[in-house]
Amino acid sequence: QVQLVESGGGLVQPGGSLRLSCAASGGIFSYMIMGWYRQAPGKQRDLVARITSAGNTYYADSVKGRFTISRDNAKNTVALQMNSLKPEDTAVYYCNADRPTGRGNQNYWGQGTQVTVSS
Repeated sequence: QVQLVESGGGLVQPGGSLRLSCAASGGIFSYMIMGWYRQAPGKQRDLVARITSAGNTYYADSVKGRFTISRDNAKNTVALQMNSLKPEDTAVYYCNADRPTGRGNQNYWGQGTQVTVSS
C-alpha cells in the first residue's frame, strides 16, 4: 500500500554532485526504514544507504564520505545527496521502504532513476 517515486537523476561529470529525492505515500512514513539501492547493468542490486526512524544511518563502504542520506518526515521524503561522483557510481538508483507490521516486515520499491557519471 506504499508508493515511492524517485526523482533527481541525470548525467553528471566525474567529481560532480546530484541530489536524489523520493516521495512516499501511504502508510506512516515516520515508522519506515528508508533506503537507497543501486543496480548497474548485469550486476546485482546493492544497498547504498539506509536511515531508520530514529535517524541512524548506514552507508556502503564505496560511498562513505561522499553520500549523505536524510529524511523529512513532515514532507514524507527521503533524499540522497551524492558528492564527488565517480563513473562507477553509474546505475539505476531505487528508493526502498521497509515497514514493520504485525504480519512481519513489508518492503516497497520505487520505479528507479538513472544516474550516469561520465565525462
